Amino acid sequence: MSELQRRTFLQGSLGAASALSALNYTRAADEPNEKVRLAVMGVRARGRQLIQGFTQLPEVEIVALVDPDETVIPQALKTVAERQRREPTVEKDIRKVLENRDIQGVIIAAPDHWHALATIWVCQAGKDVYVEKPLSHNLVEGRRMVDAARRHNRIVQVGTQRRSGGHCISAAEFVRSGKLGKVPFARTWIAGNRRPIGKRADAAVPNGVDYDLWLGPAPQRPFNPNRFHYNWHWFWDYGTGELGNNGIHALDLARWLLDLDAPTRISSGGGKFFYDDDQETPDTHMAVYDFANCSILWEHRIWSRTGFEGEPWGVVLYGEKGNLIFDKNGWHVQDGDAAADKMQPTDAPHYRNFIDCVKNRRRPNADVEEGHKSARLCHLGNIAIRTSKTLQFDAKTETTQDADANRLLTRTYRRGFEVPERP
Repeated sequence: MSELQRRTFLQGSLGAASALSALNYTRAADEPNEKVRLAVMGVRARGRQLIQGFTQLPEVEIVALVDPDETVIPQALKTVAERQRREPTVEKDIRKVLENRDIQGVIIAAPDHWHALATIWVCQAGKDVYVEKPLSHNLVEGRRMVDAARRHNRIVQVGTQRRSGGHCISAAEFVRSGKLGKVPFARTWIAGNRRPIGKRADAAVPNGVDYDLWLGPAPQRPFNPNRFHYNWHWFWDYGTGELGNNGIHALDLARWLLDLDAPTRISSGGGKFFYDDDQETPDTHMAVYDFANCSILWEHRIWSRTGFEGEPWGVVLYGEKGNLIFDKNGWHVQDGDAAADKMQPTDAPHYRNFIDCVKNRRRPNADVEEGHKSARLCHLGNIAIRTSKTLQFDAKTETTQDADANRLLTRTYRRGFEVPERP
């Protein structure tokens, strides 16, 4: 696909520009050559990667780092120092940087359970947001994040970066051209060969960690090293399991390519069959999402070396005129048109798109509404396996027919960290 075609496709997918209020009009939008000054919340692993990526953009400056664990700050400061002269300030509490009018946006790479409240606070402060995937920890939070972005006229980009990858854009164009014909079924998957996390006793909070801030909206529990750095993904209080961790990328891509909104029926199978450790989330999971005209299957076996088609991660669209297959080389069509496209960068264009949207106030490629609709799939798949029930989903009310399932659409928050009903 030519560069002109790509630009045309992107412009058509961005949607209408957000209305600007005089109160929230940023200096970056007012003066395009001005520095776009950002804070980063969560700087241990993914946060440092995001610092590396965003500071490749000449107009970006990281001016604040936020993390309740002071032991991860030195490495983050080193990463910043390698790319810019100005040393950022350091805070443990995101609310402190929101008082800084010099900051135009916040990158949120904290655990899932912090995404909603942090995003809403940032929007209420009149700043823009780049938030890692999945958008939310539960379905109700996601809708409130959309409401906050719209009410406060904020740009919110979700870290589903394939929406900015040239080869993914060309695949979407190919599918929507009708060259695959009807696509009644899509398969998405990941294998991982992850190591078990073992079993560990509760312990004293490590020096330098503000555990109350780390917990934030999550329930009060004793500190446990297995529920802390990275392994929080595998506990329902903080994470969304492998479905939210990596399934979000595949499901978002499939939903985007097929131009799908909400499923009508969701069912799941699997469980924790392989590991004997502290993990709560399933190590083996199959989730089926039925839409009006097609079904999508998600499958993960995080103990397995390889997945379907010999690929550790992938998406296949099964069409009447061929199968479009994503693999490590990009995508190609099997048993049909000989079309193909090579793998192209996704991260750098995604960061570029966010900064451009901070300036021009257009909806980003992975707008908060799209992030919510894709994260919604992850939440429903997890609820289906947790309740052992097939769910009927009403997209208008964003509820199911089952009372037990509906209770898992939201959570109870600790005092002082409530996600507001009207953000």
